[in-house]
Amino acid sequence: MANYREKLGILSEMISFARADDSIKESEFNFLLGVSKQLGISRRDFDALLDEGVNTLMPKTQLDRIVQFHRLVLLMNVDHESHPDEIRQLKDTGLHMGLPPTAIDQVLTIMHQYPDKIVPPEVLMDIFRAHYN
Repeated sequence: MANYREKLGILSEMISFARADDSIKESEFNFLLGVSKQLGISRRDFDALLDEGVNTLMPKTQLDRIVQFHRLVLLMNVDHESHPDEIRQLKDTGLHMGLPPTAIDQVLTIMHQYPDKIVPPEVLMDIFRAHYN
């Protein structure tokens, strides 16, 4: 598992992503707060990230990158709106993490087949597994 600094970087990237449409909606804030609790980040540090941010760190393993990409997909859809800026930023982030472009596009296409566009983790993993074999 990531160390505390890496976890701050993960959350910082998510906060930056949430701001793609120039604001953080209440549903996005609550999602981010939940992720911060899951990662074991203190409320003080969470608030500091909202105000100041930190440098994001590339997740070390491919699995960690896929998990982070999944978090970003969930965050994008938590407010039930997908803005073109969010989709472009999500694709760019996935590419920056070294994820296969065709897998990214497949996830963005298939998400519309699920309630609230929540792609089940096993489906997401199958998509990426197929692209790595």
